[in-house]
Amino acid sequence: MTHQPACGRVRSRAADPLRKDCTEIELIWIEKRIEHWIRFGRIASERIVSRKTRIVAFRPDAVVAFVRWSANDFGTVHSRIDILRAVRPGEAYTTAPFVRPGGELLLSIQGWPKVRKVLEIIDRIEAEDLDPCDIAPEHWRHVHNRLSAGEPARVYTAERHQAWLKRKALGQ
Repeated sequence: MTHQPACGRVRSRAADPLRKDCTEIELIWIEKRIEHWIRFGRIASERIVSRKTRIVAFRPDAVVAFVRWSANDFGTVHSRIDILRAVRPGEAYTTAPFVRPGGELLLSIQGWPKVRKVLEIIDRIEAEDLDPCDIAPEHWRHVHNRLSAGEPARVYTAERHQAWLKRKALGQ
């Protein structure tokens, strides 16, 4: 097993050439007010900024689900889930709040009922013993389009995953 250095775990930004290649996501947790969390994704490094804030980094091509929720005294104000692929240096990307520099946006859903559906879809994928980080990116685009149109998304099965892995192998 080879060990890959993390995206700037110890050294400063200027001293670490790998860090500039990573995508960073700022996570904030103020109980029942602002809650940002990673639903899935392989974190390469983590930096604690304060008791309420930390920054996690992802290597290029990592797929991550980033959930943001906020509320006031009257209830939920905003809920959103973004599933994105961390980009390589020089690749085009979409900017997203709290994501630096940005990523290839595979899914972006707002509103708690739709966000809950995405979380349920992720749970079903995991129930198939599949890692949501590894499934076909086209499936996340499909889920985004179907939920945006108010339609149910196709189920991602182990058979679909095997087909994706075969297509991916042909492309490499």
